[in-house]
Amino acid sequence: MKVKFWEKKPATKEPKKKKSFAREWGDAILFAVVAASLIRWATFEAYTIPTPSMEKSLLVGDFLFVSKLHYGPRTPITPLQVPLTHQTIWGTNIPSYSDAIQLKSYRLPGFSEVKQGDVVVFNYPPEEHHPADLRINYIKRCVAVAGDSIEVRDMQVIVNGKVMDNPEMLQFEYFMATSKILTQDFFLDRDITDVNAWEGGFLIHTTPERASELAKLDFIDEVRLVKEEKDQGNSLVFPHIPSQYKWNQDFFGPLYVPKEGATIAITPETLPLYERVILKYEHNDNAEVRDGKLYLDGKEVNQYTFKQNYYFMMGDNRHNSADSRFWGFVPEDHIVGKAVMIWMSSDPYGSFLNKIRWNRLFKIIE
Repeated sequence: MKVKFWEKKPATKEPKKKKSFAREWGDAILFAVVAASLIRWATFEAYTIPTPSMEKSLLVGDFLFVSKLHYGPRTPITPLQVPLTHQTIWGTNIPSYSDAIQLKSYRLPGFSEVKQGDVVVFNYPPEEHHPADLRINYIKRCVAVAGDSIEVRDMQVIVNGKVMDNPEMLQFEYFMATSKILTQDFFLDRDITDVNAWEGGFLIHTTPERASELAKLDFIDEVRLVKEEKDQGNSLVFPHIPSQYKWNQDFFGPLYVPKEGATIAITPETLPLYERVILKYEHNDNAEVRDGKLYLDGKEVNQYTFKQNYYFMMGDNRHNSADSRFWGFVPEDHIVGKAVMIWMSSDPYGSFLNKIRWNRLFKIIE
């Protein structure tokens, strides 16, 4: 006789609880934020052009894709930050980050290096109100890389003794003398947006070709290039010592661009040029300048070896660009990425039907 003392009951599957509507949307939003943050950090990020410093190569209202892949994405210095923000929470002045934790930044491998002629987005080095990776984003053209010697001679960039090829749409400032009243439409029809009324005429920023065309108009008395003269020191120009360096925006240098591993002698002539680099960008814990001498860890030094590469950036609108001529070098750890394509462009002067610059959509940046 068979006696059953115990028999395991077949397991019954409990029906899986269905996620609530709010939970499903919460998961979807979380996934989208994480995915967007990773894409923005490691591949491409969208930027807009707010100022005319790169006109006519890039226009106010252009929306760009900036590649992090070219030079390699940076690991965050400031990890405690609201995702998909920069300095503040959208639409407010509330800081979007905490600087309680500051990490050392590393750059992942990219498939290119910063080259002369690249249009580069970087964190504005002189700004000290925010951590380095959250400083204001600037966009300029790289005209000299680490190890180069840069000079501006009569408005022409010269690198390592060779004349640099100028961007196709390079602009300068001109004084256009006329007694005629000219409307905004006159300038917009000639693709001139950077205009200021001046006694006896207008100050305009345009290309040399456009300036020549304007000079041929019978109601224009004169179109004169506005430029500074050689040895006319300008205190606004780096390194801001016109008595020692008689440099200005049109006659600048020559100046050596620091390269990682390169060693320079520290002298009364070189220290003003590299003081800010050594004190602010090289991450030296105990560096100071006293009585025109450099001290590291309390000891005077007569030479210095750079810890990273630096770059010299300039705008294509040469007489309306706050660039390296005015504030110096861009450290490698401030480089954000390479501007590669205009995906949209909105004309601030366009009417409703002509607001979009259709000819600039998906244009490759050169």
